[in-house]
Amino acid sequence: MREKTIEQKFREAVGDAGGMAVKFTSPGWDGMPDRLALLPGERMAFVEVKAPGKKPRPLQEARHRMLRRLGFQVYVLDDEKQIGGIIDEIQST
Repeated sequence: MREKTIEQKFREAVGDAGGMAVKFTSPGWDGMPDRLALLPGERMAFVEVKAPGKKPRPLQEARHRMLRRLGFQVYVLDDEKQIGGIIDEIQST
């Protein structure tokens, strides 16, 4: 399965949960996660979408650590089977 397909399924699942999975772009800050998941109840998290079995690049990992140090949730999604669990976790924290 391609990264684009996983990303589309994630967007649809977040929408089904009443939220939005907006494309996150940050000029001048390479390596930031692909999506910002916004869910009801003021819940949000960053999501890096990868092709199955692919890992974040070192710069992406550094950005993830930076965001986590600031208190944000950051997920790496590389399998459509993870989608429900990620959404559940975002909603419960």
